[in-house]
Amino acid sequence: MTSARGAVRAGVLTAALAALLCTTATTVSAASTESPSPQPAAVQADVPAGVTAGVAVFDRQTGTFTEQVNSAAQFRSASVVKLLIALDVLWNRSPDTLSATDRARIDTMLRGSDDPAASTFWSNNGSGAIVDRMVTRLGLTDTARPPSTHPGFWGYTALSARDTVKIYRHLLDAAPAATRDYLLGNLRQSTRCATDGYDQHFGIAGSFNRPWAVKQGWSGFSSGGCTAPTTAAAKAADADEAAGEPAGGAAARTSAGADAVDLSRPALHSTGVVGSGDRSIVAVYTLHPSGTSYGKAYTDIGRLTRSLNVPGASRPAGTWIGTWGSGVRVRTQATTESGTITTLPAGVEVLVGCQKRGQQVSQPPYVNDWWAHLPQYGGYITNIYLSVPDNQVPGVPVC
Repeated sequence: MTSARGAVRAGVLTAALAALLCTTATTVSAASTESPSPQPAAVQADVPAGVTAGVAVFDRQTGTFTEQVNSAAQFRSASVVKLLIALDVLWNRSPDTLSATDRARIDTMLRGSDDPAASTFWSNNGSGAIVDRMVTRLGLTDTARPPSTHPGFWGYTALSARDTVKIYRHLLDAAPAATRDYLLGNLRQSTRCATDGYDQHFGIAGSFNRPWAVKQGWSGFSSGGCTAPTTAAAKAADADEAAGEPAGGAAARTSAGADAVDLSRPALHSTGVVGSGDRSIVAVYTLHPSGTSYGKAYTDIGRLTRSLNVPGASRPAGTWIGTWGSGVRVRTQATTESGTITTLPAGVEVLVGCQKRGQQVSQPPYVNDWWAHLPQYGGYITNIYLSVPDNQVPGVPVC
C-alpha cells in the first residue's frame, strides 16, 4: 500500500492533531449505567474562543441547576421557537383533536425542523401574539416576539437558556400527559438531516447517548452539509430558516424585549432533555464570529456541550477527530461502491469508534485503505479525510 500522507499537508495536520489532542481527542468510555454526575464546585462549561454562549442545565431529580452561563441572555431563537408554536397549537386541546394535516405539520416541524410548517402556524395563529400568549402562560421573563421591523420572522423571537428550561419543565411536569407524550415523542424522533438539508444532530444529540429528545436551531449559515432535501417544500426553503429569517441574515442588532438581540452573527442552538426519566434539561445557545462555517460551529457547540455537567447523561465511547474536505460521504461499508448514508458538514469533528481496512481510496496526493467507523452515523468514512498525519489513526482500535 502506498503511503497516504505527503509533505504538502504534514505540517498542517501535525499542528491540527496537536491542537486536537489538547482539546477534544481523548477517548471517552460509555457509562454502563446512567448514574448522575457529581455536583461541580463551580461552573465547568468550556466555551470555545470567539463563541458567545448562554447555557443552563437543570437536574430535575434535585431541582437544581448544575450549569448556568449567561442563562438570562437573549438570543434569536431560530427554530427553538417551534416549541412555543407547537405548545400554542395544543393549548387547551388534545393532540387527538388535530386534523391530519395539522398533525403532519407538527410532526415534521419538530422532527425535521420544517420551516414551511412553522410559517403556516405562525401566520394562521396570530404571529407574534403566539409568543405573547406563551410568555403569559409559562411565566417567561426573557422571551419576546420578533422586533417590529421583522414581524413575520418567527426565528427572530428572543429566547434565553433559563426560559428554555421553563418551557421544558412545563412540558414535562405541567402539560397534559397526551400533549407531553406527543410532543416529546416527536423530539425523540429528531432526524439527522432536517428538511432544509442541515445536519441537526449537533450539541446534545452528538454528545450523549439516547435517551434524549431535542429541538435544535440554526441561522446564518450557507450550507448544512447533510444529504439534499427530498421534498419540494424543503427545496424551496433557503439556508436561513426560510420565513424564520431573511436570506443571508440581518446586518445589524435589533432590540427585542428589554435587551438587544444579535440578528447578525451565525447562531447554533441545542435544547432538550437527557437521560432516563428525562432527568436533565439542557439549553445551549451560541453565536459565532461572522463567516464561521457550519462545520466549525457544529464542532464548537459539540465541545461546549460535552464539557457540561449533565446528571443522568451517558456519553458515547470513541475518539473525537477533526475532518477536512467538503461533501465527505458516510457509507454503509468500507468501500466506495457501498451506499451513502449522508454527507458530513465541511470540516466537522466526528466521533470515531474503530477503524478497519477496506477498499483502497485515492485522493491525490493521498492513498489509503483504512476506514473509520462513525457509530453515531452507523457508517464509515475513508481515513483520508481525518485530520491526522498517518493512514491508521494511533490509539483507535481495529474494528
